[in-house]
Amino acid sequence: MKYRLIILILLCLGFACAAQNKIDNKGRRQGHWIKTDKDGSRIFEGDFVDGKETGTFNYYYPNGTLKIRNTYTDPGRFCKHQAYDEKGHLLAEGYYNQKNRDSVWHIYNEEGRLLKIASYRMGIKEGAHIIFSAEGDTVEISTWKDNRRHGRWWKRLGKRAYICGNYVEGLMQGRLVEYDDQGRLSREGYFKDGAKNGKYRYYENGQLTVDETWQDGIMADRKILLHTPGEWWQSIYNIAYMVPKGSNGTLVYLNDGTKLTCTDTPDIINERVGHEHFVLIDQKNRVMANTSAIVRIGHDEDGRAILELDPKPPFTIFPDDDCIKMIRSLQRLDELDKD
Repeated sequence: MKYRLIILILLCLGFACAAQNKIDNKGRRQGHWIKTDKDGSRIFEGDFVDGKETGTFNYYYPNGTLKIRNTYTDPGRFCKHQAYDEKGHLLAEGYYNQKNRDSVWHIYNEEGRLLKIASYRMGIKEGAHIIFSAEGDTVEISTWKDNRRHGRWWKRLGKRAYICGNYVEGLMQGRLVEYDDQGRLSREGYFKDGAKNGKYRYYENGQLTVDETWQDGIMADRKILLHTPGEWWQSIYNIAYMVPKGSNGTLVYLNDGTKLTCTDTPDIINERVGHEHFVLIDQKNRVMANTSAIVRIGHDEDGRAILELDPKPPFTIFPDDDCIKMIRSLQRLDELDKD
């Protein structure tokens, strides 16, 4: 009797599923559907009309909690989408149009805080995109067109610091500016078709310290401010070496043999000259050299390896293994350029 009851229940369940998951003579899903996995857990549940989803469609996690709810206002075409985590927190909501993101979307964290507002047109980024921090502060604002940034762009860099510029069809155009947390200008420059073009300047504590000139993405010159103790502007292409002078200053040697005693620290000057043209040739004494001043690795009278430089400095560099590797890398780059 017990086994007969079990068989009867299974048969009833089978008939119920058959009554639900109908397919018409054209192969289209019709009526109420419940799809389950091999363990009997629901995957989705909803209604079909002529093979198209209609009304409310729910998708589930393996543990049975709601994962996605799609509410259709146009069967199989347009729906409001809501996504949840396994604890029931709303993670995202927006609209789908023919399975493409459409209109305005909102993204949340598990605590319910808004993280992003994004606009779409048939799956393509179109309109305003705003990003928020977990604390609710605005982090970035941008405008998009045809999946490319197009229009004003603003991004937070600190508590009050920010950077902003303008994009045209995905490429930076015009003036870019950056301000520090004290509201002082820290960077400004100009772009043309996504490449630096014209003046590009950097500031420290509101004072201009680096003045670059660019042409179609190629740097023509970079002039840096040196305190000697007055103010002296010098092109980095005229600088041969930089040697720390105690803990508070730097000796700067120019290509013509001039030696400047600067009150700027080596770290400050190293930042101003940049890392494209200057390398560390003596780690122990923190001596920097312009790559154009490095000739080759030679040997002194005692057979020790020395670094040959031009112009010849009033000091000798005995290269360590790291310096030798660096010189060889530079030589390989020169050979590639010649090819």
